[in-house]
Amino acid sequence: MLTEERHRLILDLLAQKGVIKLQELVDATGASESTIRRDLTQLETEKKLRRVHGGAALLQQKREELSVSEKSLKYIEEKRRIAVYASSLVQKGNCIYLDAGTTTWEMIPHLAGKEVIVATNGVMHVERLLEHNVTTYLVGGMIKPKTKALIGRGAIESLRQYRFDQCFIGANGVHYDYGYTTPDPEEALVKYTAMQLAQRAYVLADHSKLNESAFAKIADLYEAVLITDELDEEWNDLYRTKTTVEVVAP
Repeated sequence: MLTEERHRLILDLLAQKGVIKLQELVDATGASESTIRRDLTQLETEKKLRRVHGGAALLQQKREELSVSEKSLKYIEEKRRIAVYASSLVQKGNCIYLDAGTTTWEMIPHLAGKEVIVATNGVMHVERLLEHNVTTYLVGGMIKPKTKALIGRGAIESLRQYRFDQCFIGANGVHYDYGYTTPDPEEALVKYTAMQLAQRAYVLADHSKLNESAFAKIADLYEAVLITDELDEEWNDLYRTKTTVEVVAP
């Protein structure tokens, strides 16, 4: 089978399934695993698909954003592992920023008893923080209905009153070339502002966010430590040349 025919077949299968395993492509094309890997690398370079662990997937829409309830159902165990590790980095008495998001939400029970001060733009975070007796400051701004995050000028001005030991940020996409991204430019600016106000910035992203990019850039990879649950061996060196990566294995 010619290269162009393989590429067309790969893209047709992806259009039907959304995600496809490497072995399925080997079986469908009759090509070797190494040949299919080269095909996927070329198609990813041409921005026709994205590589995922063990195969390939369709590119996501740059402005696509799930609601809080939709996000909370995805990769729950992975998010909890990341959250436990991230919480272990917080020292007693620290002042921290918790970004709105489902992974940072999972950090909250592990902050109890650490006598920390938390500032957040996550409306959903407030009740849980108070339940765990965490001193909490909610930034101002406009409430974004889909993610329950406070964004806009009010959020930025409110944030600038504070300085943090650490900030913990969520991202929709983490890409070795495009950095940390999210669908909403206003929310991206809030995240970036918090990173600039912290001595140490961390981005919490499960493996489904890797090699993804959304519409609005938050920051370059080197501007934060990446905490994830899985990093494919193929991309390990690539990401680690750009930033510090902490992989929280099961």
